Amino acid sequence: MEKQIVTVSYWLGLLSSLIALVLKALTIFVMKGPVFWYMHFYKGALLFFLIAIATVSYASVRGEKTS
Repeated sequence: MEKQIVTVSYWLGLLSSLIALVLKALTIFVMKGPVFWYMHFYKGALLFFLIAIATVSYASVRGEKTS
């Protein structure tokens, strides 16, 4: 059960991250929003940090070696 929860959480988080990146790109390029705002970098760094944590946790549940 624990493996299934981690697996589903990982893929939902990855999908949510992809949607967030696409929407941010649309805001910048299509809607001509503020191009360089400090919160873009902050939220992007936080997003990739959370993806890294989720990847390590997913790999550890699957039994893969992490460096």
